[in-house]
Amino acid sequence: MFENLRAALNAALDAATSPQDPREAASKMREAVIEAKSGIDLMRRAVSDTDKELSVQRGQLEDAERRGRLASKIEDHETVQVAERFGEKHRQRVEVLEQKLDVQRAELSLAERELADMMADLKRVGSSHAEAAWREIEQAGGTRPESDLAGELLRSEMDRAAREARADAQLEALKKKMGK
Repeated sequence: MFENLRAALNAALDAATSPQDPREAASKMREAVIEAKSGIDLMRRAVSDTDKELSVQRGQLEDAERRGRLASKIEDHETVQVAERFGEKHRQRVEVLEQKLDVQRAELSLAERELADMMADLKRVGSSHAEAAWREIEQAGGTRPESDLAGELLRSEMDRAAREARADAQLEALKKKMGK
């Protein structure tokens, strides 16, 4: 699972550093992030499944130990031996599942950090590409919305005019209603 995430990350980094179309590089990075998110979701489900299996095995271990204690109270040696054998099997499974869960959680944590790094890289690449695009637009005579003061002033005046027109219409409606 984690190998797929690492391969996706490497592909995204290769795409970001190769001299290809910046949009294509950003697109590949987005695909890698999506794949990484999907992989992390699968990893979370696997952690949850292992945790559930561990709970089941712990319950079965407790049952075997309880049965062994009950059998020893009534001096049923054969049942005590069977309970001990089953208890040992469940104890071993619990140990293995605890180790597996620790590894899965560590792997998930690592993958989440890798994803955060990938998303930061994607954001950085995306903003640098957007900046370059705006520079091209400005060179062609266009303006950015945040730097278009004349456009902003015009929008503000239009909004004010629309508000005044609505207020005038409401005033006229009230005058008609009152008979003036």
